[in-house]
Amino acid sequence: MLRGLYDWTISLARTPYALWALAAVAFIESSFFPIPPDVLMIPMIIARPSRAFLIAGVATIASVLGGMLGYFIGFALYDSVGVQILQFYGKEDYFADFAVTYNSYGAWAVLVAGVTPFPYKVITIASGVTQLSLPVFIFASITARALRFFLVAALLWKFGEPIRDFIERRLGLMFILFCVLLLGGFALLGVL
Repeated sequence: MLRGLYDWTISLARTPYALWALAAVAFIESSFFPIPPDVLMIPMIIARPSRAFLIAGVATIASVLGGMLGYFIGFALYDSVGVQILQFYGKEDYFADFAVTYNSYGAWAVLVAGVTPFPYKVITIASGVTQLSLPVFIFASITARALRFFLVAALLWKFGEPIRDFIERRLGLMFILFCVLLLGGFALLGVL
């Protein structure tokens, strides 16, 4: 089922409405859709490198707005909708323990999930359930999603098709390592 959804998402890049499709995918991925917008962004940017930063901007704005929907799901619809989404991703049992300490590190959680392969939608819902400050959530989401999407856009704009394999296979790992080093550095300094 996911493979068909993945192929369908990629096929949207070849349509005249690709930018609108990207906005829709980025929006719904931030709250419940399993395919990340990068899948659509990459072929769009390779096809039209001059639009790389426009594409990244659309993905960023739509993703943050979708993240606000995820926040609302967690805040107002957790019992009816949020639990089902967490069950789909196998995160329901983990979530109860996670929510207890979430707000202490909520902004960091949003930043880390926003740039790494961790399902961002889980964090958007968690932010709503735990009632993380909405301005903090929005600021962290804008920062994280812009970093992720504009870095992908910049790499594709600069290097084109040859960098595609690196982005698809290794960029998530690079983001994880960056976050570990960043958080480790703050922990050593006693900030966290």
